[in-house]
Amino acid sequence: MLLRMSTLLLRTLREDPADAEVPSHRLLLRAGYVRRAAPGGYTWLPLGKLVLDRVTDIVRAEMAAIGDQEVQFPALLPAEPYRTSGRWTEYGDDIFTLEDRKGAEHLLAPTHEEMAALLVKDLFSSYRDFPVTLFQIQTKFRDEARPRAGLLRGREFLMKDAYSFDLDSAGLQAAYDRHREAYQRIFTRLGLDFTVVHAMSGAMGGSASEEFLAATPVGEDSYVGCTTCDYAANTEAVVTRAPAAGDPDAHPAIEVHDTPETPTIASLVELANARALAGRTDWTAADTLKNVVLAVRRPGAERAELLVIGLPGDREVDLKRVEAALHPATVAVFEDWPAHPELVRGYLGPQILAKHDVRYLVDPRVVTGSAWLTGANEPGRHATDVVCGRDFVPDGTIEAAEVRPGDPCPACDGELTMRRGIEVGHIFQLGRRFTDAFAVDVLGREGKPVRPTMGCYGIGVSRAVASVAEQHHDDRGLVWPAEVAPCDVHLVAAGKGPQLDAALELGGRLSAAGLRVLVDDRTHVSAGVKFTDAELIGIPRAVVVGRRLAEGYVELRDRASGERIELPVDGLIERLLDEARGARCDGV
Repeated sequence: MLLRMSTLLLRTLREDPADAEVPSHRLLLRAGYVRRAAPGGYTWLPLGKLVLDRVTDIVRAEMAAIGDQEVQFPALLPAEPYRTSGRWTEYGDDIFTLEDRKGAEHLLAPTHEEMAALLVKDLFSSYRDFPVTLFQIQTKFRDEARPRAGLLRGREFLMKDAYSFDLDSAGLQAAYDRHREAYQRIFTRLGLDFTVVHAMSGAMGGSASEEFLAATPVGEDSYVGCTTCDYAANTEAVVTRAPAAGDPDAHPAIEVHDTPETPTIASLVELANARALAGRTDWTAADTLKNVVLAVRRPGAERAELLVIGLPGDREVDLKRVEAALHPATVAVFEDWPAHPELVRGYLGPQILAKHDVRYLVDPRVVTGSAWLTGANEPGRHATDVVCGRDFVPDGTIEAAEVRPGDPCPACDGELTMRRGIEVGHIFQLGRRFTDAFAVDVLGREGKPVRPTMGCYGIGVSRAVASVAEQHHDDRGLVWPAEVAPCDVHLVAAGKGPQLDAALELGGRLSAAGLRVLVDDRTHVSAGVKFTDAELIGIPRAVVVGRRLAEGYVELRDRASGERIELPVDGLIERLLDEARGARCDGV
């Protein structure tokens, strides 16, 4: 392949676009890989399409290597299967819906578990047909409320989905393990620094799930890692280590105190120590019980329900964790206080919630026998020795509190550190949610019906391109890893006449030898602009045909290291071919 910049659909930009928020967005626009077509939608220009195709080819090859079979489902889907599975309602405003001319409802596909289950139901009838895994690389859609960060948070994106069907849980576990290993190979080949973390299943349902997160400061996903062991988890999936339960009757009776002007935890602690409430002057925020009122709306419900969450006062509620725990419900901070006068703002305690049929969930640290300083449900008053299991009984526990650096690791005695990353892959053990929904039964070995169990394995292909760009750039531009770069070599003719002719001739030879070549043969720009564009575009090797051409020498530049060496033309060709052969062998 030989591309000439004089005819290539390419426009580089000297300045950062005003709406570009993160490095990948900024650089992919500036280097001419993509152009914004609509909010959350991008046109892939020739260089960008080459990168997208290379990432796609890596994903496809690794899926085929573990025996997955490629199919292609429609992007425009009928509503009925998604109503049957319940996800038409669960997805809420996140899906694009439309009606055809006959009034039939459809959606633009966010994912295809329903279609995969129906296809297997249609074609397979016996245990002899299993196991089977289908995959596709398909455009998906999400009605993102605030598209941002370029390819990282769009309304239209390219994904790879695989769906495994097995007859028992052992088969599902084997399929899950195969895909987990394949994903590690894929992201390694893409040159990504990634971490596999425990995750929540969300709209997919099922039991086990893990995310593959590409580490970057601009990632929208927070996750934790342990300083001692290999534990890692999305913050939504972190499990709090609960203290031991105690005896509820081992504490004094509730005592109510006048605590005027203390609507916040900080003001309450200050007053409690100043007045030595319950004979103590060592009160901290962790000794108080904060009660946060939320409005929870379930899919299809006309009205929101009240939910109060109790947690130690030194913690804040993380709404993302709450929504993950209560999925598919949506959650908002409660605001309509006048409609519920029984809830005293700033002085709310759990003692009265059961009487008013208000659901009360607590942080795992709030255990039976623990005593708290909390609201007395009267303006300007708090109570001490409010004991869990004696003075209030929660309806359950919930992982709702923020996760902080230094929190204990759930798996060992180490501490957690906070990190940020981009979700590039997610694997699920779905179980039988979708085969149950569509009554997918096949004849088993014993002559009785067997219901297959499913796994689902997704990779954000277009998001992976942006993730590679996030991790592989510097202050001059992109620095593509060799396996995903649009071309192997970027030839720059530093002058006109003989240098330009030599660059084109060298490009032809390299292309004929099987390399992908980009030649900057533009005659209307200076050599300085060409060099700047070469660094911005970020192809791993640049060859400058310049001042020593008459002696038979050209300059080879390494984009990542900045190393520059001069080589004779024949030596250059041999070296580039050796490097290309080595890269291909490494990618097998």
